[in-house]
Amino acid sequence: MGRRKLEIKRIEDKSSRQVTFSKRRNGLFKKAKELSVLCDLDIGVIIYSCRGKPYHFCSTNSLTEIVQRYNNRAETEAGPSNQVGESQAQYSKYSRFLKCQELLQIVERELDKPCVDDLSVTDFVHLEKQFETALLQTRATKTNLLLESLSSLHGKEKLLEEENKMLQEKISVSKTKTPPAFDLNALPGGENE
Repeated sequence: MGRRKLEIKRIEDKSSRQVTFSKRRNGLFKKAKELSVLCDLDIGVIIYSCRGKPYHFCSTNSLTEIVQRYNNRAETEAGPSNQVGESQAQYSKYSRFLKCQELLQIVERELDKPCVDDLSVTDFVHLEKQFETALLQTRATKTNLLLESLSSLHGKEKLLEEENKMLQEKISVSKTKTPPAFDLNALPGGENE
């Protein structure tokens, strides 16, 4: 019996969609790795989930290097264009990178090149905007983590205060109770024997 044919459409159930995404993503990465090994290829795969979380596979040490090679090839195949087209291509080149580390690597590479004069002011403005956006996202994440940590600490503080209060009550109750008086005569070997 063969496999049934799966109808390709959006999965409505959220949990089923997430499970399918995870399985197919892992399968895609496995196939990319196999293709890379079998055919001696440099492969880079980038996937963004519906929540915007990036996942990637790279057969070499640097995914950025593969993307840069792709962009260079695409630019050379596009051929010469006018100044407006070039600035739009440069902007789209930089808009793809969302992580601060990648943005810093691009800026560093571009500034280290001897042909820095090829970059226009608008390119630097776009880079600056991308960097500011990444910085704001990083700060927002940091603030959220600090707030979560603070609320967790407040919860622990309340629990400790309640535990302390209960222990104080037990101590006060034990202090108010007086131990029963011992009758020495009732003990074996006492005075009456």
